[in-house]
Amino acid sequence: MICCFVQPALVSAENLLDEAEFSALLETRFGWETERDELQFGEAVFTPEVNMRLGESVKLNGIFRFRGDTEDRLEPGRPSEDNRDAISERAFVGDDVDIELRELYLDIDLEDAFVRLGKQQVVWGEADGLKVLDVINPQSFREFILPEFEDSRIPLWTVNAEIPVGEDSLVQLLWIPDQTYNDIPDSDAAFAFSSPRLVPRLPAGVTVLSTEFDRPNSFVEDSDAGARFTTFLDGWELSANYFFHYSDTPVTRRRLLPGGVAVTQDYERTHLLGGSFNNAFDDWVVRGEVGYSTDRFFITEDAGDSDGVVKSGEVSYVLGLDYQGITDTFLSAQLFQSFIADHEDGIVQDQVETSATFLVERTFENETIKLSLLVIQSLNEGDGVVQAELDYQLYSDVNLTLGADIFYGDEDGLFGQFRNRDRITFGVTVGF
Repeated sequence: MICCFVQPALVSAENLLDEAEFSALLETRFGWETERDELQFGEAVFTPEVNMRLGESVKLNGIFRFRGDTEDRLEPGRPSEDNRDAISERAFVGDDVDIELRELYLDIDLEDAFVRLGKQQVVWGEADGLKVLDVINPQSFREFILPEFEDSRIPLWTVNAEIPVGEDSLVQLLWIPDQTYNDIPDSDAAFAFSSPRLVPRLPAGVTVLSTEFDRPNSFVEDSDAGARFTTFLDGWELSANYFFHYSDTPVTRRRLLPGGVAVTQDYERTHLLGGSFNNAFDDWVVRGEVGYSTDRFFITEDAGDSDGVVKSGEVSYVLGLDYQGITDTFLSAQLFQSFIADHEDGIVQDQVETSATFLVERTFENETIKLSLLVIQSLNEGDGVVQAELDYQLYSDVNLTLGADIFYGDEDGLFGQFRNRDRITFGVTVGF
């Protein structure tokens, strides 16, 4: 399939190295957990990248990641990776080192279209901290939602085509045969989920008799597909989105048996329909996203429910306002809401969930120093997280980073469940 786009004469061995560009990042990171007064992680991450032109219209891009952690608390032992397709699994050296092909794709410029073919990230939406439309790629939750999305997204093997329509519009078509889903931390991990919104709680004394896990595995029948139409109209960038996919978080069901319960986990299909908008007005940018998922499953504490979950459609949206009218300063505020269409008594999550975020970034000394502060606050539960970071560009290829991640609120909340995981981080990044 690939060869039909590539002329052999243009990819002879003698020209490959001349056309290739190599670069790499070496990052050392340390996280000190304040409550336990010990290291949460001590990582070295080496990320080499190659960009290689194979002809006038074809370019190859590849990114690997080699990561070692001295503490082995974020992913204790060797993860089973039952959630990953074989073509997207990582390789492990002992319990402390993992090797991953992050991205490997061909960029192919056709006369009237662009195709990206291979393992990649596809970004829909631009919200900070939380997601509405940015659900094409699953996410690693080894550090909950603290890392940048670019680092926590799990790239997927994807056929990604963009086709111009007229002068100001574009259609994007996606086909994803990669059945890889969210990386959920095990129960002994530093950021293991414990909130009743995410993990069903069994009555005291009830025994789990068996657990079963089922992941889709048909290359064609279980693949995901989507389309997005983007256009510009009177200064507004508008999109209409559709994605037919398996939700990336498994649905946990329970079945009562004599002497205990049997627990099963599997993935469910859903249709996502939505859209986005943004426009700039002098120093202001107004933006928003909305999405409706047809089949979502919510944990219920109703003892009479047969399997412990309730199916319903869900509407989510975000409204954002950005301001850059202050020199060297960026301000952003967002309001997120979700609405469960068929809410029933016993569902742990409120019918209407509201969260707000505030981001401030400021640069100093000709942008060699950057200070950022992000606050994510649940208005229902009162819990949240504060992320502060100071980045210093010591040299053109050396960056120093000092940060703090602080959780607060009730332990049953989405953020409050990690209130004993506050940490101070330090990192050094060297580019080659």
